[in-house]
Amino acid sequence: MNSNVELVKTVLKYTFGLVPIIAGLDKFVNILTDWSQYISSGFSELIPLEAGTFMMIVGIIEIIAGILVFLKPKIGALVVMGWLIVIALTLVFSGHYIDVAVRDLVMAVGAFSLAKLSENKIENNRA
Repeated sequence: MNSNVELVKTVLKYTFGLVPIIAGLDKFVNILTDWSQYISSGFSELIPLEAGTFMMIVGIIEIIAGILVFLKPKIGALVVMGWLIVIALTLVFSGHYIDVAVRDLVMAVGAFSLAKLSENKIENNRA
């Protein structure tokens, strides 16, 4: 049973480490998608940057979050979870890409699961 838990934790760690890094890097090249399309016009008017520049900053944050998952899985997973929730809420409030918002909320549950699994390992080592 413990080996299954470790396997799931490892799969989640690589998922929530690599996906933010890849998505973050793609903010600079837009191969996967044109990321600026996810910024609502209302929000775009509020930020003092071009949409592409803003998305590059988002990309840097995502890369850092992914690296943090590899270095400190419990903390990194919580950062990724929070980031995904913020993205989902932004999309819901914009009224667009609700399907992506739902997907991001499901991914946030997975990131939360990684954080909890990482927490349990710490507790088990103390016992």
